[in-house]
Amino acid sequence: MLDLTKPCIEVDLDPDQILTTPLLNKGTGFTQEERDELHLHGLLPPHISSIEEQVLRRYRNFTSKRKDIDKYIFLKDLQDRNEVLFYRLVLEHCEEMLPYVYTPTVGEASLDYSNLYSQNRGIYLSYDLKDKMEDILQHVSMPSVDVIVVTDGSRILGLGDVGIGGMTIPIGKLALYTLFGGIHPQRTLPILLDVGTDNPKLLEDPLYLGSKHPRITGKTYNDFIDMFIEKVSKRFPKVLLQWEDFSKPHARPLLDRYRKKICSFNDDIQGTAAVALAAILSALNAENQKLKDQKIAILGGGSAGLGIADYLVQEMKAEGLSEKEAYSRFYIVDIYGLIHNKLSSIEEGQKPFAQDYLQIQSWVVKNPNYISLEDVVHHAQPRILLGVSAQPQTFTQPIIETMASYCRRPIILPLSNPTSRAEADPKDIIAWSEGRAIIATGSPAIFVPYKQEVIPIGQCNNVYVFPGVGLGIIAAKATYVPDEVFLKAASILSEYAPMINNPKASIFPSLKDLRNIARHIGIEVARLLIEKGFSTQTSTKGVENLVDSIIWYPKYSRITRR
Repeated sequence: MLDLTKPCIEVDLDPDQILTTPLLNKGTGFTQEERDELHLHGLLPPHISSIEEQVLRRYRNFTSKRKDIDKYIFLKDLQDRNEVLFYRLVLEHCEEMLPYVYTPTVGEASLDYSNLYSQNRGIYLSYDLKDKMEDILQHVSMPSVDVIVVTDGSRILGLGDVGIGGMTIPIGKLALYTLFGGIHPQRTLPILLDVGTDNPKLLEDPLYLGSKHPRITGKTYNDFIDMFIEKVSKRFPKVLLQWEDFSKPHARPLLDRYRKKICSFNDDIQGTAAVALAAILSALNAENQKLKDQKIAILGGGSAGLGIADYLVQEMKAEGLSEKEAYSRFYIVDIYGLIHNKLSSIEEGQKPFAQDYLQIQSWVVKNPNYISLEDVVHHAQPRILLGVSAQPQTFTQPIIETMASYCRRPIILPLSNPTSRAEADPKDIIAWSEGRAIIATGSPAIFVPYKQEVIPIGQCNNVYVFPGVGLGIIAAKATYVPDEVFLKAASILSEYAPMINNPKASIFPSLKDLRNIARHIGIEVARLLIEKGFSTQTSTKGVENLVDSIIWYPKYSRITRR
């Protein structure tokens, strides 16, 4: 197995193998000496390009594409052809290109995956081939893997079941680990668990590339996941596993069941919660407010909504509230309306957040059997409103106008992805709040013109948190991932909010600063894990050097013949 992480790589490959290995291929960037030694003359144009020239050439190609999906395909093809150049290009144009590497365009790609498929990247573990799982993993051609992102394609963004198309998510997430956390791409592995699909369009599509049967469920599903954890732990005993885009019935149970068996976390639950907490802390810090003094309404009582609420509760407790007081600050609206203790249908994780019905029974509402978000805003008057419902246009004009009537600067976070599933359009929120709302969205929005101003809209993107958290976990050689690391990451991220120094600035820093922020998060996460005893490291001495030794920057290695 070739170790491609070294600054000088010795190979025993023929020219075609070199030019078709993404982490070896430099295209026109091979030096004269490399072309002589590796017998590449005649296979490449004679001009030797610097990587800066190559970036410029590829950027011109990228900007010539008009459709979002064409830009996604262009970048994907470059990644599959010349991986170092792909990362260098995207890193230098990260703010412009991130929407085409990940959300929202990755959602469009997941829906059309079987038609867009061109070259393998990652591992497909099919239930139909479960008896071959160990053999498949044993033949992964990597010397070692630091991080795996895995999905079963059951709840991709707000799009639902996309089956095997879910592979776009682990591939995209791991690209972000490399771009911002500096994890070498050879040490990352995307995995798709193909357990079937319940999407009738996919089952009827003759070109669908996944298993054409309904999703396995119950004990059959659980046994398959047990097998996966057993086999992946055997093959990569020190790996960090990130659960990604599993459906509501599985997301939290999988995290709870396996987080002590394998070093793992769920980014949809913990990463989303951390970045939302950071957004709220940033907005409150800019207004010299405390979280413990706020009321919070959340539309969506699934794993993401409850995960956010859990972290907010922990922060409120750290600010001095009792657990009971903290829980009472939340108004969570789900499929049956506001969650309260007289509802017959309450999930276990929702129970601590159930409002005391005695406290709300005096509310005058249209339907006593369904207390709506509009009812909550009118009567409870929360300052903070979050949406993780994947129900578009549910933050209505009356809701926003009501919040703006009792709050000078309401904090409104429509976080559902992709853009088509967002609870509101930022330009509407700005108009309805007379330009006063502090907004962060799940998908990129960037700026909204309003009167004589241009108002920046922050993206509440998990990329601000998970690459740094993962970097720290890997550096510490962690054995377990406690929630404290995400609270720490949120606190650090909130320190970088431009809004703190300029009320009209964004709630989140520029992506250009994210490598430095991820390094800061990584160092403090590694330190925390070591201090808490969740690490094979015994001392925090030299933790900065430990983190820095992992971080990779996309530049060409020297390639010689063995």
